[in-house]
Amino acid sequence: MSGMASRWNDLVREERVHRTLYTDPAIFAEEMVKIFGGTWVYLGHESEVPKPNDFVLRNLGLRPIILARDGSGKLNALLNRCSHRAATVCRQTAGSARYFTCPYHGWTYSVGGECVSIPGGNAYGPGFSASKFSLAKVPRLETYRGLIFGTLNLAAPGLTDHLGAARALIDQWLDRYPGADVVVRNQAHRMVMRANWKLVYDNAGDGYHPPFSHRSLLLMTARQHGPDLDMSYFGTDPDDTRMYSQSLGNGHTFFDQRPEMHAESAWQRQRPQPGRESYEAQLRARLGDEEADRLLEVAVGSGMNLNIFPNLLIIGNQIQVVEPLSVDRVQLTWYATALSGVPDEINVLRMRTQEDFPNFGEVDDGTNFEACQQGLSIPELEWIDVSRHLHSGQETVDGRGVITGPASDDVHFRGYYKEWKRLMSAEMSLTVA
Repeated sequence: MSGMASRWNDLVREERVHRTLYTDPAIFAEEMVKIFGGTWVYLGHESEVPKPNDFVLRNLGLRPIILARDGSGKLNALLNRCSHRAATVCRQTAGSARYFTCPYHGWTYSVGGECVSIPGGNAYGPGFSASKFSLAKVPRLETYRGLIFGTLNLAAPGLTDHLGAARALIDQWLDRYPGADVVVRNQAHRMVMRANWKLVYDNAGDGYHPPFSHRSLLLMTARQHGPDLDMSYFGTDPDDTRMYSQSLGNGHTFFDQRPEMHAESAWQRQRPQPGRESYEAQLRARLGDEEADRLLEVAVGSGMNLNIFPNLLIIGNQIQVVEPLSVDRVQLTWYATALSGVPDEINVLRMRTQEDFPNFGEVDDGTNFEACQQGLSIPELEWIDVSRHLHSGQETVDGRGVITGPASDDVHFRGYYKEWKRLMSAEMSLTVA
């Protein structure tokens, strides 16, 4: 382990990281084992599989997964690999089924993973038993308030310990409107980018880039709708605002826009949307101004960028999932969320809000990710700087070990790379059930 740690110490330093972490296929392959197998990886939300026999297809790193409830309602994460010749047995992205039948040779499995039928099974001899050929499962599957995580590492700490200081922020995100549950019930918005997966995670807690990367969006909003609307607080130096960045431990990080976005009314400073005025008038007429005001504030984004290492990004009202495809390709999937028990108008407005940034802002980020990947191909320029505010004296550490810094602090990078290096240096024994 000491030799392994020394290897990563050479490539991950406090103030900079080496380009090969983004370009070396061997490092990527090791990440798919130790990061996307050795720690808790987000797989989905319970509301996506609400009933017995419901399923959705997901990935644990590069491993195809069927996230499914069996006939009794028990949740399982099945490896989507036939026990016969390794073909995927489920090729429909979501649905409800009692059985999965492999299209290659017809081997059939229950939705709980048991092998229940093998065509011509008598050809295998008297000692052969189909029960030995059930689909493999992710051995540890845990949920936190509807969020489903899995790991192949039996020695990993429990999920609540892994989430640590991030739990309180997840609670804040889920409890914005008391009595309403967050549900995922719509189709996803998917983008494939020619970039390493960590370039997405790098950006997730980066408060330095918006005035530059999203300049066209900020200028368009100010020119067409006025100077004080959504994200206008990024128009100058983010460090001159009340926003802040945090490293929460275990690779999790947080960028908080709420001190600016929700200082008064986030609804009042939001960009125009189709139907906005009509829906607001209906709510005020039916419910009165006080309740309408409470509801309209949860129709807009949360102002939270909460990043759960390695692949879950909670941004605004959305669940964003980082899905590595290869060393230089990544899929970024946005899942819109709704609230149970609120008027339909609120969920329509939430959807309009959730259509906004992926179309007007994420395209800027995706362009930057691909440009970074291209620049990282230059072998003579070896290092990426992550030292912003490292020596400015503006960071504080609380009793939990949470580090808080200015909005443009690189504490996000340094925090998650500390966990990345720990996992990549560890000796692990991964298994399936």
